Amino acid sequence: MIRRLIAIFALVYLLGFVLYTLTLPRPLQDMQTDAIVVPTGAPGRIDRGLALIAAHQAKRLLISGTAPGVRPIDLSIKYKVPLAVFACCVDLGHEAVDTRSNGAETAKWVGDHGYKSVRLVTSDWHMARARMELDAALDGDVTVVDDGVQGDAELSVLLVEYNKLLLRRVALWLGFGQ
Repeated sequence: MIRRLIAIFALVYLLGFVLYTLTLPRPLQDMQTDAIVVPTGAPGRIDRGLALIAAHQAKRLLISGTAPGVRPIDLSIKYKVPLAVFACCVDLGHEAVDTRSNGAETAKWVGDHGYKSVRLVTSDWHMARARMELDAALDGDVTVVDDGVQGDAELSVLLVEYNKLLLRRVALWLGFGQ
């Protein structure tokens, strides 16, 4: 009986992992939202967010989890984007240190601005957990859409992220860290 339970658990886990990898989100095309949020991390995220704000796909962009010493001029130079774009349309969040606090930082920023729709731009393999944390932190009246930045994550990265997703989902179900 115990072996069967272990086998069923392993099968469900593996099927869940396969589903997770097969449903990684893709970039959205031509979808306007009130705001865009980009948690710092893997390559391509900030590039994508800046390209979207330059294309007027939202009013403002939050780059969440920016290191405390980073200034708009630093990002303007690094990403070759005019400083005027940062002055008008980009906010740097310096409070977040992980995915969970990215959600909290973003929720506060969204609430402060009264936004009702947010485009979440992050790595495809990171989207499920980032979205879960953001949904947990936001009021239910904000629409979040996923805009996945295609990554080339190795199997080990995918497995670690999937395990983090499962553990955090269980923690939220049990009421921890809401």
